[in-house]
Amino acid sequence: MVNIMVQWLLTGLVSMIHPFFVSVIEINHNTKEATVEISVRVFTEDLEKTLQKYTTTKLDMVNPADPAFLDKQISNYISKKLSIQVNGQPGIFSYVGHEIQKESVWSYFEIPKVSKLTKLEIDCTLLYDFEKAQSNIIHVKSGNKDKSYKLDNPNSHAEIAF
Repeated sequence: MVNIMVQWLLTGLVSMIHPFFVSVIEINHNTKEATVEISVRVFTEDLEKTLQKYTTTKLDMVNPADPAFLDKQISNYISKKLSIQVNGQPGIFSYVGHEIQKESVWSYFEIPKVSKLTKLEIDCTLLYDFEKAQSNIIHVKSGNKDKSYKLDNPNSHAEIAF
């Protein structure tokens, strides 16, 4: 957790000098619940502008006129741009919700019935349609093991084995 906070602090300092485009995807294998929990952190403005491309309805992430419509837009977009295979099988994830934290949006998803995690295959083009300089940082935790991977546009595939 401290590592993530330091990364965001450094990222904030760099942003004052040069604009950057990054999202963070945290994947946690919850052995007690036998689930894979997915958290996606994106800058609010970047996600709002990207989602706006796919609808004629005016979107406001901070003060949505229709929160259910916004949830559907977030869920649909991320589900199209992020796919995960768990142990060689397609991971069907369900949308749990989202929250705004300062300048970021956290979106939450869950893949049920995963008692053991040995391998993840991740395809991620999140916000590649917004910015050519987009990077997606992926952190995966399973048991006491942590692994990270960085995808820079146009690279979209990562494999992580435990």
